[in-house]
Amino acid sequence: MTAATDTAAPPALLNLNGTPVADTFAEAFPITATRLVITAASEAWARTAASETCGFATSVIACDCEAALERAIPADETPDGRPGVSVLLFAFSRDALQKAATERVGQCVLTCPTTACFDGLPGTPRDKQISVGGQLRFFGDGFQASKKLGTRRFWRIPVMDGEFVCEDRIGTIKGVAGGNLLICAVDQTQALLAAEAAATAMRGVADVALPFPGGIVRAGSKIGSRYKKLKASTNDTYCPTLMAQTQSELPPGTGAVYELVIDGLSADVVRAAMRAGLHAASRCSGLTLITAGNYGGKLGPHHFYLRELL
Repeated sequence: MTAATDTAAPPALLNLNGTPVADTFAEAFPITATRLVITAASEAWARTAASETCGFATSVIACDCEAALERAIPADETPDGRPGVSVLLFAFSRDALQKAATERVGQCVLTCPTTACFDGLPGTPRDKQISVGGQLRFFGDGFQASKKLGTRRFWRIPVMDGEFVCEDRIGTIKGVAGGNLLICAVDQTQALLAAEAAATAMRGVADVALPFPGGIVRAGSKIGSRYKKLKASTNDTYCPTLMAQTQSELPPGTGAVYELVIDGLSADVVRAAMRAGLHAASRCSGLTLITAGNYGGKLGPHHFYLRELL
């Protein structure tokens, strides 16, 4: 979920590498999270399955979950000794996460050549697990078979290139969603270069997902709309084209703004990713401001103060 800033007086300015940084905070909220480990005959096929799995999963405002590829996993670290990738998924409840994960694995991993799918949070208590392979096994139409290794159960589902192996149950934990940075610059080119640098730095932090396309949001949102049916609408206070028509929070000379939204498996990793992104962006040229979005503390209990990330 992207966030709009509070309507109070503009925050004071800090300085990082010569870039103005607002003395404000990003506000985030608890969310249920899981990790899938997808393996295949090659990393390319594992990435293909992961990319499809993460489709249409940018914001829980309108999607069933938020999801993004986390990292590549070498063959010697995966359950079946093949190259793989990990995917993080986030939803508001364990039931919602089970539905989203099962549907996405069934449609995007089961169907992809050579793949298998495993629990990326092994050892999670059973009452915090969701059934994925246990749901997808019925696709085998009675020809499926189970296999147990230690305490972990796997389903072998026959498919046309062999069999699809999927872990019976997948662990979940309580994560954090909605950490964010707003990158403001003189024009679109400079804003995008800084946002790309921030996204690259953030991906270097483990247990973090950037759910929007390329990790970058052009259409930041605020809660509500003048149209009653909409839960969210354009963040007009950060739209440069509306500076003369709304109570803008943008410095003069701002021509473009990009937002980065960070979900993570803990508050600490979201904080670490924000710090990495903030420092990477601040070293870019043409910036008028780096700030963050919040609702005055009303949205969630996690407050990430930019002052503390300098």
